[in-house]
Amino acid sequence: MTKRSILCFGDSLTWGWIPVVEGSPTHRYAYEDRWTGVMASHLGDGYHVIEEGLSARTTSLDDPNDPRLNGSAYLPSAIASHLPLDLVIVMLGTNDTKSFFRRTPYEIANGMAKLVGQILTSAGGVGTPYPAPQALVVAPPPLTPMPHPFFQGMFAGGHEKTAALAAEYRAMADFTKVDFLNAGDFITTDGCDGIHFTAENNRDLGKAIADKVREIFARQPDRKVA
Repeated sequence: MTKRSILCFGDSLTWGWIPVVEGSPTHRYAYEDRWTGVMASHLGDGYHVIEEGLSARTTSLDDPNDPRLNGSAYLPSAIASHLPLDLVIVMLGTNDTKSFFRRTPYEIANGMAKLVGQILTSAGGVGTPYPAPQALVVAPPPLTPMPHPFFQGMFAGGHEKTAALAAEYRAMADFTKVDFLNAGDFITTDGCDGIHFTAENNRDLGKAIADKVREIFARQPDRKVA
């Protein structure tokens, strides 16, 4: 059976970071407990889900402490590596709200727009004729109060910015004609660190995104590239 291939590109929320009051270090949820694994379980055998989650990843910014974290610097390679793909799901933006980046919600949405452009122009990969995948932009839910003072400084002003992301992402997705889902319509950030997801958050989000994926493919039932 031909399976639909889905690449999930994100940060620690996709990697599966288990929140701890002391901030870090931590471990990740088991695959079946991460939202990606939950989504795969709900979708069933006709789908192949690929995880590309990296903690602290941004949309399109160079982190001053870690050169690995600019999402736009890696996404084209990730797509080319995993072609053929039917869909790329991107949930990023939380780390763009860090205080030292000084980015507005619109500027963060513009960073997400760069990733969308990379997805939509990724046809061909390296020496292949595969078409570009479809894109689904997911706005992460707003941050909640953080007990650790270092996180408080890191994300100063982040609650207000993350609360504004869904509207900015929705407008950007409408402008670029790609699909959109607001995670905040289905979950809140309930992890004890104010940033990350509980196991229940992961379950609820995985089911919601699985439903959205089915909706996307129902509109184009014959578009299979895998």
